[in-house]
Amino acid sequence: MAFWVQTAFLLINIIALAVRGRVEKELSPECREFLYMGTPPTGLQHHSLQFICQRYNKKPRYVTLYNTVDRIPVYSAYTFKRSDGEKCVDVPWMYEPQLSTLSDTDEMQPFPRGYMHMNFEDTQAVLDDYTNAIIYERGTLNPDEHQDEPEDKASTYTLTNVVPIVPDFNNRVWNKQEHIIRKRLNNYCHGTAYIVTGITTSGKMIRRQNINRIAVPMYLWSAYCCVDFDHNAPYDERYKFPSFAHYGLNEEDNNEVVEISVQKLKEFLKKTTFVDLNFQIFVSDCVPPASIKIK
Repeated sequence: MAFWVQTAFLLINIIALAVRGRVEKELSPECREFLYMGTPPTGLQHHSLQFICQRYNKKPRYVTLYNTVDRIPVYSAYTFKRSDGEKCVDVPWMYEPQLSTLSDTDEMQPFPRGYMHMNFEDTQAVLDDYTNAIIYERGTLNPDEHQDEPEDKASTYTLTNVVPIVPDFNNRVWNKQEHIIRKRLNNYCHGTAYIVTGITTSGKMIRRQNINRIAVPMYLWSAYCCVDFDHNAPYDERYKFPSFAHYGLNEEDNNEVVEISVQKLKEFLKKTTFVDLNFQIFVSDCVPPASIKIK
């Protein structure tokens, strides 16, 4: 019996190593650690969607669901790290070699000097796409200020974690909300905080050489889940646990952030983007099993 158990365990590990860091339809176990209860959001299905286990310097850092047709992440899912909010500097923008080419690496790579973008551009955004897109700037779904270690911060600078954002919305509204969430989780989340940040689209595209290249988000949204939190926190913070969410319109006007429950965000997204009736951001909306009352 012990022999068969050891054999099964060995096979599981071999399989896990074989898929490590690969662009996949299903996530390997080491990449599920960034997801609450190891489960990605459900109800998002399309042939153009691919999971990316975002790896940097030999370690998985977070998970992205990427749309290879719109060349934009649908969401990035990560674990929050307590930080002082300091920005990372002098990090080159990177790409994901395995989205479109055979590669001997499992990791994001800096765009090479004098690179030929044709090697990457079929299924992902490239630097040239943003060169003349002057009304948008690159905004990261997993922001470096929600990470602490330099390498975790650096790993957020890949275009597979980037969406086009209107500068006023990004700098005046969205970044401010990222600060608020960082301080809230720093102060009142005792355990692991799982965050999923995503987008909805409306058909607007960034074009290059008269070709549609990158979908422009209509809304950005984000939700966190922290089941181990400070129950003695002030009420105006305590009621935002174990989970809470927010969204904002990616426009110059009417772009204030709306803070709502995860359940209400879920209903909002069912009305504004392509998800099915089983759509769920966190398992049981981040209500711990022990907290669910049996009727």
